[in-house]
Amino acid sequence: MFDWKRTLRIGLGALAVCAAVAPPASAYVGPGAGFAAAGSVLVLLGTFLLAFVIVLAWPIKAVIRLIGRIGLPKPKVKRVVVVGLDGFDPGLAKRFADEGLMPNFKKLEEEGCFHPLQTAYPSISPVAWSSYATGVDASRHNIYDFLTRDPCNYLPALSSTDIRSIPKTLNLGLAKIPFGSKTVYRILQKSQPFWKLLGANGVWSSIIRVPITFPPQKFKNGTLLSGMCVPDLQGTQGSFSFYSTKERQGQHTGGQQYQIRVKNGKVKSNLTGPPGKDGHPMKCPFEVRFDEETRKATFTVGDEKVTVGFREYTPWLRVPFQGVKGIARFYVQTWDKDDVGIYVTPINIDPDAPAMPISHPFVYSIYLAKLIGPYATLGLAEDTWALNERVVDEEAFLKQAWLIFEERKKMLWDVLKKTKKGFVTTVFDTTDRISHMFYRYLDPDHPANEGKDVEEHKNVMRDLYAKMDEFLVEVRAKVGDDKNTVLMIISDHGFCNFTRGVNLNAWLRDEGYLVLKEGSTSPEWFQNVDWTKTRAFTLGLTGIFLNRKGREAQGIVEEGEELNALRAEIKEKLERLVDPKTGDPVIKEAFLTDDIHGGPYRDMAPEILVGYHKTFRHSWDCATGAVSEEVFSDNTKSWSGDHCVDPRLVPGVFWCNRKINTDEPNLLDLAPTILDLFGVEAPRYMQGHNLFGPARPEAPRKAPAEPEEAPQPQPVSAEKAAS
Repeated sequence: MFDWKRTLRIGLGALAVCAAVAPPASAYVGPGAGFAAAGSVLVLLGTFLLAFVIVLAWPIKAVIRLIGRIGLPKPKVKRVVVVGLDGFDPGLAKRFADEGLMPNFKKLEEEGCFHPLQTAYPSISPVAWSSYATGVDASRHNIYDFLTRDPCNYLPALSSTDIRSIPKTLNLGLAKIPFGSKTVYRILQKSQPFWKLLGANGVWSSIIRVPITFPPQKFKNGTLLSGMCVPDLQGTQGSFSFYSTKERQGQHTGGQQYQIRVKNGKVKSNLTGPPGKDGHPMKCPFEVRFDEETRKATFTVGDEKVTVGFREYTPWLRVPFQGVKGIARFYVQTWDKDDVGIYVTPINIDPDAPAMPISHPFVYSIYLAKLIGPYATLGLAEDTWALNERVVDEEAFLKQAWLIFEERKKMLWDVLKKTKKGFVTTVFDTTDRISHMFYRYLDPDHPANEGKDVEEHKNVMRDLYAKMDEFLVEVRAKVGDDKNTVLMIISDHGFCNFTRGVNLNAWLRDEGYLVLKEGSTSPEWFQNVDWTKTRAFTLGLTGIFLNRKGREAQGIVEEGEELNALRAEIKEKLERLVDPKTGDPVIKEAFLTDDIHGGPYRDMAPEILVGYHKTFRHSWDCATGAVSEEVFSDNTKSWSGDHCVDPRLVPGVFWCNRKINTDEPNLLDLAPTILDLFGVEAPRYMQGHNLFGPARPEAPRKAPAEPEEAPQPQPVSAEKAAS
């Protein structure tokens, strides 16, 4: 029986929420960018009128929904749950399982299966998770790295997202009058996520923090909270602040440092926010009172005040700027007579009043904030750069990482509770971030160990895998014993040691492929590169670009024979490169992109994808387009583990409560498999195979196989090896 009173209450309640939620302010335009408030009488009148329309339309919409179910595919299962543990490594999982630390994963394997999961080419998170979402490789979804170069000026650009301000004008015929601007958000990932296909076929999806989902794409029948590449309120991918009474030399990569003084037990300073109307960053004052007797600090920001102990994170505090709000956590890293240091997380977009869309629908982030409280929204939320720059220590980083993990768990529990039928996926980044920052503890000889703790946190990696085993118990309890639910635990890639950095720009210089205007070095972003003579360069973490005529602004490499010969020559030399310090081979295989990828977007990708041996990776300065004096350097950063190597060396993990039809599942298989479980036919463009269908065809995908016998690397020349 139709309950008119209940429907009226729901309609009025929904409209009240919508009326209370302000439209998204632009952190990139400045405050007051064209927002107007309706009079309260009109709002009230409009609310009642719309509620009345909802009541009248409800029976019609119910009939339409019922008719709409006719002809939809019949699901084979009731629910599919995919939990992503970013960076979870099958080798470490087996090692710790053999030590008895992962009995519940072992039980899941016995009930269903466990296999290494073939990852993407290149093996980097934005590429791999994009392949998971779309069922296609990088040449079809257009994501090859975190960064790419703008071919018009060779400067870096985010490969996944385009955010820009567009001026608004009023056209009066004879003149155009400017009146502010609007911010445009555009995702650069191509193809389409498989949950969009599920939604079009009436299947509900709950998508939580899957990387490369910003800005959130609209789709039917589902909710989504964006993950990797959501910016902070300053518009960066994460800029921490550090306030210290000690003057520290140099600039901090990934953050800003401010000098402070303690006066009468108090510190007063400002947080830096987005640009205001005048183009200058807005400021938000804050105050810290130190109580020496209790060793507690009281933080005041805006209207909020909280007291915490020494080396204890504050809750998320709202940071008000003019017209826009963010959230941040504070942490007293050092506290003694001569040295007070206060770390502040990057100022996250406030999910309760988002300055830009971070969820679909827009109110979903607000709903979650009302349910679980403020939570991290930054795409790269765990602040690895703060630890890399040693403004915080391992203890502070771990506390932050596990706080974010607990937030993510609450989100997963909610969608599992609400999504009784349909698809659920949540990605946890903590496993990846801790592996990056604590891998050095697995290697006593790691150069990053020098001058750092090697004892206190030596079991962090071991404990991480054991804790994920405990987490699996919680997941299975929430999922229940329903035989019509398929549970998968996956990762996008595995991990390996990273001890030696390789500046391939310096190597390209030595080989004559990259030419400088003067001297032998260049600062970041190619500042000293002579593009009229340069044939090859690298930026980011995955590949080498050729300076192609007609594509790059000052390209000189002709299409056809010249291009083919050049990339083959570079490939051959790369695969003979050795580390002069150890004599070890550096690159397992240099992949010609055209040989392994056949999609329409490979033309804008690096021509050569570099498949390093384990322990090697692009050096830190190489990733930002710098040309160093030396090609090789020790990696002394806390970021001591990585996966930007030959993808065959770092597969991900795949556990499932059902057996599958192959011992070699691939990330590309997830999309067509999940579609089939819900009775939806996978599009022909998808490159994976159904893991529960007939045995997969013998013909391999277009991806490199292991060579029968790897070529023996040799030094390019004795002189270069000696240098």
